[in-house]
Amino acid sequence: MIQTCKAVLSLAWPVVLQQWLVLAVSLSDRVLSGRFQGDLSASDQVATQAAQTTAQYLGWFLSSTALLVTAGSAAVVARRVGAGDVRAANHVLHQSLLLALVVGLAWTGLMALFLVPALRLLQLHGDTVVFASSYLSTLLPSLPLHLLGAAGIACLHGAGDTRTGMWIYGAEAVLNLPLAWLGFHYIGFVGIALGTAIAQVFGGVAVLVVLLRGRAGLRLRWNELGLRWPIMQETLAIGIPAALDGLSMQVGYLIFLAQVNTLGEAAAAAHGIALIWEAMGYLTGVGFGTAALTLVGQARGAVRPDRAIRAAWTAFALGATAMSIMGLIFFLLAEPMFRLMCPHDTQTAIVTLGVPVLRLVAFGMPALAACMVFVQALRGAGDARTPLVFTWVGFFGVRIPLTFVLTRNGWGLFGAWLAMNADMFVRGLCLMACFARVRWRFTLPNVPSPDTTPQPASDHQTV
Repeated sequence: MIQTCKAVLSLAWPVVLQQWLVLAVSLSDRVLSGRFQGDLSASDQVATQAAQTTAQYLGWFLSSTALLVTAGSAAVVARRVGAGDVRAANHVLHQSLLLALVVGLAWTGLMALFLVPALRLLQLHGDTVVFASSYLSTLLPSLPLHLLGAAGIACLHGAGDTRTGMWIYGAEAVLNLPLAWLGFHYIGFVGIALGTAIAQVFGGVAVLVVLLRGRAGLRLRWNELGLRWPIMQETLAIGIPAALDGLSMQVGYLIFLAQVNTLGEAAAAAHGIALIWEAMGYLTGVGFGTAALTLVGQARGAVRPDRAIRAAWTAFALGATAMSIMGLIFFLLAEPMFRLMCPHDTQTAIVTLGVPVLRLVAFGMPALAACMVFVQALRGAGDARTPLVFTWVGFFGVRIPLTFVLTRNGWGLFGAWLAMNADMFVRGLCLMACFARVRWRFTLPNVPSPDTTPQPASDHQTV
């Protein structure tokens, strides 16, 4: 058990630190738009913060398409590494990068054509639409390189290397901070997005450079980027349900956001700021979920179900503990956390609406930990369909209808977050029960590269 805890923590802490550095950028962006726009009218101050909330959701929607690439890539690479076949893992890497490029270019084109109609569909109006569209239009050109970087990092995670992603995304965050502040100083609100776009391009290029040099047994070779359909099929067998899961979740988020937006700009701004702080817990769960996927996937490749079970439950126990500590911070410090971003008297309504919901979500952290860890554990085991089913149940059976009822019966933003907590508890308990009841009968995964012979893993971690 001690060895498993060490393995989980060794994989999780770099991802947690990486995610927190990215969160620092989001917090900085919120501080910029909240504290340093005193020259704007009161309505425009609230409008820019509401626009950032919607841009944040649409950014998550676009990023969720990366699951088509990253979920399958990480799981299949982990299997190959667990089976000792690094050469086959390299074939998966090349297919992942190829798929990421296609998805990134496709989404960039579609969003460029339909961005403003999408914003209006989300119940944005007036200046808020203008602010949100200019913000997202600035980010779109960097999307293909951002997805290429995400694909490469996912493959490294599957190979047991979570530190490279930490260093690259950490450097990206460090670069993003001054670029956003400089952009804001010279060109205003859109300058924040420009700083993010430049940093994302840097991150994507950095990942490709690292892979060209070789890392964790993986190495990018341009002449191997041709389509290998059997490997692509295996990756997509996990990637498609995972992407549908992510997209279903994001559609649910957007419908949820549209309901929140009907409560007014102050509620939308409070919702977005509370989400930024809540991300301290959520992104901590990403680290422990990554550890679960890697260790369960490697255990499947090695045909060791006992290791898979132990790794998943250990990741959940550690993740739930860490996220509950985050919840305690939310509960105790909710008001000063909001005042940091809303110091002006014109923003009092945002603070009044936001503090209760941030305190409320503190109680949902253990349930969110179960969602984060067991979704990834099931994907690592090769089951990407079960999480999709529970996403539909949680979002479309619980969160959205309950939000509709509560917000229209006087509960306002607090009612929406009550519905969100209910959804997290339903999904968390269902996923936990499903993982506990799974029949752990592993078979050796098919390796669609018969011309290669298994090679021992090099500089990566397996358990």
